[in-house]
Amino acid sequence: MTVKATCNALTIDVEDYFQVSAFAPHIPRSEWPIRECRVERNVASILAMLDDHDTKATFFTLGWIAERYPGVVREIVANGHELASHGYGHERASDQTPDSFYADINVAKLLLEDLSGCEVRGYRAPSFSIGEQNLWAFECLERAGYHYSSSIYPIQHDHYGMPSAPRHAHPIGNLLEIPATTLRFFNRNWPASGGGYFRLMPYGLSRWMIERINRVDNMPAVFYFHPWEVDIEQPRIPGISAKTRFRHYLNIHRMESRLRRLLADFSWTRMDRLFLDRN
Repeated sequence: MTVKATCNALTIDVEDYFQVSAFAPHIPRSEWPIRECRVERNVASILAMLDDHDTKATFFTLGWIAERYPGVVREIVANGHELASHGYGHERASDQTPDSFYADINVAKLLLEDLSGCEVRGYRAPSFSIGEQNLWAFECLERAGYHYSSSIYPIQHDHYGMPSAPRHAHPIGNLLEIPATTLRFFNRNWPASGGGYFRLMPYGLSRWMIERINRVDNMPAVFYFHPWEVDIEQPRIPGISAKTRFRHYLNIHRMESRLRRLLADFSWTRMDRLFLDRN
Protein backbone atom coordinates (compact mmCIF):
# COMPACT_ATOMS: atom_id res chain seq x y z
CA MET A 1 0.00 0.00 0.00
CA THR A 2 1.32 3.43 -0.93
CA VAL A 3 0.32 6.36 1.29
CA LYS A 4 1.42 9.66 -0.26
CA ALA A 5 -0.24 12.84 0.90
CA THR A 6 1.83 14.71 3.48
CA CYS A 7 5.49 15.36 2.71
CA ASN A 8 7.88 14.20 5.44
CA ALA A 9 11.51 14.95 6.32
CA LEU A 10 14.15 12.32 5.63
CA THR A 11 17.43 12.69 7.53
CA ILE A 12 20.71 10.78 7.69
CA ASP A 13 23.23 11.15 10.54
CA VAL A 14 26.60 10.79 8.80
CA GLU A 15 28.94 8.99 11.18
CA ASP A 16 30.75 5.67 10.97
CA TYR A 17 30.17 2.48 12.95
CA PHE A 18 33.11 3.06 15.32
CA GLN A 19 31.78 6.49 16.36
CA VAL A 20 28.50 5.20 17.81
CA SER A 21 28.11 6.42 21.39
CA ALA A 22 27.40 2.93 22.72
CA PHE A 23 30.81 1.78 21.45
CA ALA A 24 32.71 4.58 23.22
CA PRO A 25 33.84 2.35 26.14
CA HIS A 26 35.29 -0.13 23.63
CA ILE A 27 36.76 2.12 20.92
CA PRO A 28 38.79 5.09 22.21
CA ARG A 29 38.91 8.20 20.04
CA SER A 30 42.62 7.66 19.58
CA GLU A 31 41.77 4.58 17.51
CA TRP A 32 39.36 6.33 15.14
CA PRO A 33 42.03 7.27 12.56
CA ILE A 34 43.25 3.67 12.28
CA ARG A 35 39.84 2.01 12.06
CA GLU A 36 38.50 0.91 8.68
CA CYS A 37 36.24 3.76 7.58
CA ARG A 38 33.25 2.64 5.56
CA VAL A 39 31.30 5.87 5.36
CA GLU A 40 32.24 6.68 1.75
CA ARG A 41 30.77 3.49 0.28
CA ASN A 42 27.75 3.62 2.57
CA VAL A 43 26.87 7.22 1.73
CA ALA A 44 27.34 6.44 -1.97
CA SER A 45 24.89 3.56 -1.59
CA ILE A 46 22.37 5.82 0.13
CA LEU A 47 22.73 8.53 -2.53
CA ALA A 48 22.04 5.95 -5.24
CA MET A 49 18.98 4.68 -3.37
CA LEU A 50 17.61 8.20 -2.96
CA ASP A 51 18.23 8.89 -6.64
CA ASP A 52 16.30 5.74 -7.55
CA HIS A 53 13.29 7.19 -5.71
CA ASP A 54 13.80 10.82 -6.82
CA THR A 55 14.07 11.83 -3.14
CA LYS A 56 16.05 14.62 -1.46
CA ALA A 57 17.15 14.42 2.18
CA THR A 58 19.13 16.18 4.89
CA PHE A 59 22.55 14.80 5.86
CA PHE A 60 23.62 15.75 9.40
CA THR A 61 27.36 15.29 8.93
CA LEU A 62 30.19 15.03 11.44
CA GLY A 63 33.01 17.52 10.95
CA TRP A 64 35.47 14.68 11.68
CA ILE A 65 34.10 12.77 8.69
CA ALA A 66 33.94 15.84 6.42
CA GLU A 67 37.52 16.80 7.17
CA ARG A 68 38.85 13.39 6.18
CA TYR A 69 36.41 12.63 3.37
CA PRO A 70 35.55 15.96 1.71
CA GLY A 71 34.34 14.10 -1.37
CA VAL A 72 31.43 12.76 0.69
CA VAL A 73 30.34 16.33 1.51
CA ARG A 74 30.63 17.46 -2.09
CA GLU A 75 28.67 14.48 -3.40
CA ILE A 76 25.85 15.14 -0.93
CA VAL A 77 25.55 18.73 -2.11
CA ALA A 78 26.06 17.91 -5.80
CA ASN A 79 23.11 15.52 -5.62
CA GLY A 80 20.79 18.25 -4.35
CA HIS A 81 20.60 17.27 -0.69
CA GLU A 82 20.83 19.53 2.35
CA LEU A 83 24.13 19.50 4.23
CA ALA A 84 23.67 20.02 7.97
CA SER A 85 25.86 19.65 11.06
CA HIS A 86 26.18 16.75 13.49
CA GLY A 87 28.91 18.58 15.40
CA TYR A 88 32.60 17.87 14.93
CA GLY A 89 33.62 14.93 17.07
CA HIS A 90 30.38 13.13 18.02
CA GLU A 91 30.57 14.26 21.63
CA ARG A 92 27.27 14.34 23.43
CA ALA A 93 26.12 17.86 24.15
CA SER A 94 25.18 16.70 27.65
CA ASP A 95 28.84 15.82 28.31
CA GLN A 96 30.17 19.25 27.32
CA THR A 97 30.40 22.68 28.91
CA PRO A 98 28.84 25.64 27.09
CA ASP A 99 32.30 26.73 25.92
CA SER A 100 33.35 23.33 24.60
CA PHE A 101 29.96 22.77 22.98
CA TYR A 102 30.11 26.13 21.20
CA ALA A 103 33.63 25.39 19.96
CA ASP A 104 32.49 22.00 18.61
CA ILE A 105 29.41 23.25 16.75
CA ASN A 106 31.14 26.37 15.47
CA VAL A 107 34.16 24.60 13.97
CA ALA A 108 31.88 21.97 12.42
CA LYS A 109 29.70 24.61 10.77
CA LEU A 110 32.67 26.57 9.40
CA LEU A 111 34.33 23.40 8.11
CA LEU A 112 31.21 22.11 6.36
CA GLU A 113 30.54 25.49 4.79
CA ASP A 114 34.12 25.82 3.59
CA LEU A 115 34.09 22.37 1.98
CA SER A 116 30.64 22.67 0.41
CA GLY A 117 30.34 26.36 -0.44
CA CYS A 118 26.83 26.25 1.09
CA GLU A 119 25.35 27.77 4.23
CA VAL A 120 24.77 25.17 6.94
CA ARG A 121 21.51 25.97 8.72
CA GLY A 122 20.69 22.82 10.66
CA TYR A 123 22.19 20.90 13.57
CA ARG A 124 21.47 17.60 15.29
CA ALA A 125 23.17 16.73 18.57
CA PRO A 126 24.83 13.31 18.74
CA SER A 127 22.51 10.84 20.46
CA PHE A 128 19.79 13.51 20.75
CA SER A 129 21.75 14.81 23.73
CA ILE A 130 19.97 18.11 24.38
CA GLY A 131 17.39 17.94 27.15
CA GLU A 132 16.19 19.55 30.35
CA GLN A 133 19.67 19.81 31.87
CA ASN A 134 21.40 21.59 28.99
CA LEU A 135 18.88 23.83 27.28
CA TRP A 136 21.66 26.46 27.30
CA ALA A 137 22.80 24.69 24.13
CA PHE A 138 20.23 26.61 22.10
CA GLU A 139 21.88 29.91 22.99
CA CYS A 140 25.17 28.48 21.66
CA LEU A 141 23.50 27.27 18.47
CA GLU A 142 21.94 30.65 17.85
CA ARG A 143 25.27 32.40 18.47
CA ALA A 144 27.00 30.07 16.00
CA GLY A 145 24.50 31.02 13.30
CA TYR A 146 22.28 27.94 13.08
CA HIS A 147 18.64 28.33 12.10
CA TYR A 148 17.20 25.07 13.37
CA SER A 149 17.99 22.06 15.53
CA SER A 150 16.72 18.48 15.61
CA SER A 151 18.26 17.51 18.92
CA ILE A 152 15.48 16.81 21.42
CA TYR A 153 13.78 13.42 21.36
CA PRO A 154 10.52 13.62 23.36
CA ILE A 155 10.69 10.05 24.67
CA GLN A 156 11.96 8.22 27.75
CA HIS A 157 15.20 6.36 26.99
CA ASP A 158 18.12 5.13 29.08
CA HIS A 159 20.61 7.35 27.21
CA TYR A 160 18.59 10.39 26.12
CA GLY A 161 15.15 11.90 25.83
CA MET A 162 12.91 14.67 27.15
CA PRO A 163 9.36 13.26 27.32
CA SER A 164 7.87 16.60 28.38
CA ALA A 165 9.10 18.42 25.25
CA PRO A 166 6.67 19.34 22.45
CA ARG A 167 6.31 16.57 19.90
CA HIS A 168 6.39 18.74 16.81
CA ALA A 169 8.42 21.69 15.48
CA HIS A 170 8.45 24.67 17.86
CA PRO A 171 10.53 27.83 18.36
CA ILE A 172 13.15 28.13 21.08
CA GLY A 173 14.36 31.70 21.04
CA ASN A 174 15.14 32.48 17.40
CA LEU A 175 15.77 28.83 16.57
CA LEU A 176 13.30 26.22 15.40
CA GLU A 177 13.55 22.88 17.22
CA ILE A 178 12.30 20.00 15.05
CA PRO A 179 12.11 16.83 17.15
CA ALA A 180 12.38 13.30 15.86
CA THR A 181 8.86 11.98 15.43
CA THR A 182 6.86 10.27 18.15
CA LEU A 183 3.33 8.92 18.25
CA ARG A 184 1.15 9.76 21.26
CA PHE A 185 -0.56 6.56 22.32
CA PHE A 186 -1.80 5.25 25.69
CA ASN A 187 -0.71 8.51 27.37
CA ARG A 188 2.90 8.04 26.26
CA ASN A 189 5.17 9.14 23.42
CA TRP A 190 6.32 6.21 21.28
CA PRO A 191 9.32 6.45 18.92
CA ALA A 192 8.18 6.49 15.31
CA SER A 193 11.12 8.03 13.51
CA GLY A 194 13.69 5.48 12.49
CA GLY A 195 17.05 4.32 13.76
CA GLY A 196 17.09 1.16 15.86
CA TYR A 197 13.35 1.37 16.42
CA PHE A 198 12.74 1.07 12.67
CA ARG A 199 14.91 -2.04 12.58
CA LEU A 200 13.21 -3.51 15.67
CA MET A 201 9.56 -3.05 14.69
CA PRO A 202 7.84 -4.81 11.79
CA TYR A 203 7.77 -2.52 8.78
CA GLY A 204 3.98 -2.49 8.75
CA LEU A 205 3.90 -1.01 12.25
CA SER A 206 6.36 1.76 11.31
CA ARG A 207 4.30 2.56 8.24
CA TRP A 208 1.09 2.68 10.30
CA MET A 209 2.67 5.05 12.84
CA ILE A 210 3.91 7.49 10.21
CA GLU A 211 0.61 7.35 8.34
CA ARG A 212 -1.26 8.06 11.58
CA ILE A 213 0.97 11.07 12.34
CA ASN A 214 0.30 12.42 8.85
CA ARG A 215 -3.44 11.74 8.92
CA VAL A 216 -4.50 12.18 12.55
CA ASP A 217 -1.95 14.71 13.80
CA ASN A 218 -1.90 16.34 10.34
CA MET A 219 1.86 16.80 10.76
CA PRO A 220 4.94 15.70 8.84
CA ALA A 221 7.17 12.97 10.22
CA VAL A 222 10.92 13.40 10.79
CA PHE A 223 12.73 10.13 10.05
CA TYR A 224 16.40 9.36 10.63
CA PHE A 225 18.95 6.62 10.06
CA HIS A 226 22.74 6.17 9.82
CA PRO A 227 24.97 5.00 6.95
CA TRP A 228 26.28 2.11 9.05
CA GLU A 229 22.72 0.77 9.32
CA VAL A 230 22.80 -0.27 5.65
CA ASP A 231 26.24 -1.91 5.97
CA ILE A 232 25.86 -5.63 6.61
CA GLU A 233 29.62 -6.20 6.24
CA GLN A 234 30.77 -3.70 8.87
CA PRO A 235 33.31 -5.06 11.39
CA ARG A 236 31.82 -6.64 14.51
CA ILE A 237 33.03 -5.08 17.76
CA PRO A 238 34.17 -7.65 20.37
CA GLY A 239 33.45 -7.39 24.07
CA ILE A 240 30.24 -5.39 23.88
CA SER A 241 27.23 -6.22 26.04
CA ALA A 242 24.34 -8.29 24.77
CA LYS A 243 22.07 -5.24 24.89
CA THR A 244 24.49 -3.12 22.85
CA ARG A 245 24.97 -5.94 20.34
CA PHE A 246 21.21 -6.35 19.98
CA ARG A 247 20.57 -2.64 19.50
CA HIS A 248 23.34 -2.11 16.97
CA TYR A 249 23.16 -5.17 14.74
CA LEU A 250 19.47 -6.14 14.87
CA ASN A 251 17.98 -6.53 11.38
CA ILE A 252 20.75 -4.61 9.63
CA HIS A 253 20.38 -7.12 6.79
CA ARG A 254 16.77 -5.95 6.34
CA MET A 255 17.41 -2.21 6.59
CA GLU A 256 17.94 -1.31 2.94
CA SER A 257 14.86 -3.16 1.73
CA ARG A 258 12.77 -1.52 4.45
CA LEU A 259 14.10 1.91 3.50
CA ARG A 260 13.18 1.30 -0.12
CA ARG A 261 9.62 0.44 0.92
CA LEU A 262 9.51 3.57 3.06
CA LEU A 263 10.67 5.74 0.16
CA ALA A 264 8.00 4.22 -2.07
CA ASP A 265 5.18 4.49 0.48
CA PHE A 266 5.65 8.13 1.56
CA SER A 267 6.79 11.46 0.15
CA TRP A 268 10.08 12.81 1.55
CA THR A 269 12.14 15.97 1.32
CA ARG A 270 14.89 17.99 3.02
CA MET A 271 14.41 19.52 6.47
CA ASP A 272 15.10 23.06 5.28
CA ARG A 273 12.57 22.89 2.45
CA LEU A 274 9.88 21.45 4.70
CA PHE A 275 10.33 23.65 7.78
CA LEU A 276 12.23 26.81 6.80
CA ASP A 277 11.72 27.68 3.17
CA ARG A 278 7.92 27.43 3.29
CA ASN A 279 7.68 30.09 6.01
